[in-house]
Amino acid sequence: MRRITFDILMATAGLFLAVTLIAAGGLLTWAHTYIGNEVHTQLAAQQIFFPAANSKAVAAPEFAAMRQYSGQQLTTGAQAEVYADHFIANHLKEAGGGKTYAQLSAEAIAQPKNTALAAQVATAFKGETLRGLLLNAYAFGTMGMIAGIAAIAAFIAAAVMLLLSGLGLMHARRTAPATEILSGHPANGRTPVPASTPGSQV
Repeated sequence: MRRITFDILMATAGLFLAVTLIAAGGLLTWAHTYIGNEVHTQLAAQQIFFPAANSKAVAAPEFAAMRQYSGQQLTTGAQAEVYADHFIANHLKEAGGGKTYAQLSAEAIAQPKNTALAAQVATAFKGETLRGLLLNAYAFGTMGMIAGIAAIAAFIAAAVMLLLSGLGLMHARRTAPATEILSGHPANGRTPVPASTPGSQV
């Protein structure tokens, strides 16, 4: 195969890959934007605000992570994770005496007339439901962030492929059309042996 043909084929393949990466980057950017907007819209609609840093609600050491968002409205996946795991979870642990909703529910079934226990079960159910919803928002927010990072990587890779393809085309223009690939290297690295003639054999 001639060198110029090989260079053009490689450059064409590089251009195709670059276009594919650009398309992938565009889709990933769309996913990043869409997920981010949805998470923000859904969380903002809940009108949840972080307590002030000097609030008694976050005075205990286990609420320390909450103070970084002092007084802010909960609108991001990262905030949702902190609120779910460092505020709701701690309050549920205190309200349920360290027991989970499943444990409290089992006890309530065994004691149907225990109204105090029934109230604990209701509180645990509501709290765990809200916590689960917030953690779902955090998961989607994380996926959106990863999509954004992947989009940047795709665009960078596309730029590299475009550069390499351009260099390949430039090299093809500077190479003589008759140039062969590995022209000075016989196949398998062997030196050709001249065919013997009948008169040369003894």
